[in-house]
Amino acid sequence: MMEKIEKTDEEIVKLVFKNSDFFGIIIQRYEKPLSRYIKRLGVFSKEDIEDLLQEIFIKTYKNINDFDTNLSFSSWAYRIAHNETISFFRKRKIHPEGHLINDSEEILLLMRDELNLWKEKNQDINAEYLNKAISEIDGKYRDVIILRYFEEKEYSEISDILQIPEGSVATLLHRAKDKLEEKLLHIK
Repeated sequence: MMEKIEKTDEEIVKLVFKNSDFFGIIIQRYEKPLSRYIKRLGVFSKEDIEDLLQEIFIKTYKNINDFDTNLSFSSWAYRIAHNETISFFRKRKIHPEGHLINDSEEILLLMRDELNLWKEKNQDINAEYLNKAISEIDGKYRDVIILRYFEEKEYSEISDILQIPEGSVATLLHRAKDKLEEKLLHIK
């Protein structure tokens, strides 16, 4: 079984077509990353996260035959997670609770190079300020920031997950950074 775990996601999906038992490997690989992603989208209740994960994996399994093995399984799984989480908010008529950023100090270091805020204002921005600023920007900007910096997705993957053109990802990301800079300037 260990040999099969070393296969790519796409290879495992091909095995799932033949034997559904291999879907357990998909669950094992994606349970923690998707749980983290759901939290970052604003769902904090352990029960809600577990319910969402269950729905995501059921939907993934039911639609596995529609997956194109020439594409990235990761992007496909994240798209399902994103859509299910948005549906969760709509069904409950609630807004995301904010963002839990456990690794935000690392994200701050990555973003410092891309945001002009620190160079121009030399401000002391910390994880708490970043968390607050991200929670205050519009959802379409928040989504690309989370996927790019927290989930470390490439533009093409973000395009697949959000189902928007890759050029739009670049535009949204540029605008998101501007909005984030603006919020960070006013949070302190």
